[in-house]
Amino acid sequence: MTTVTLIGKPGCHLCDDARAVVDEVLAAFPAVRMLEQSILDDPALHERYWDEIPVVLIDGAVHTIYRVDAERLRVALAAAESNGSDEGGR
Repeated sequence: MTTVTLIGKPGCHLCDDARAVVDEVLAAFPAVRMLEQSILDDPALHERYWDEIPVVLIDGAVHTIYRVDAERLRVALAAAESNGSDEGGR
């Protein structure tokens, strides 16, 4: 299963914008799981990403920082799902 993780913090307008784009895109990918993490709740995330939020990860790998492009995210998720179905068929 593909997982999209949005790393941000409360009160971050760019994080709110990113969440809206991710939610919109994920509506077309019902099998994709979304997680949201705050840098305020995790010292390791804070140390790693404090000056780069929002950050979107796909299956743990950085997809984008700051602004989320909906079409780029769609393409990446379609590729991730395609790769996942190939793995399941082996």
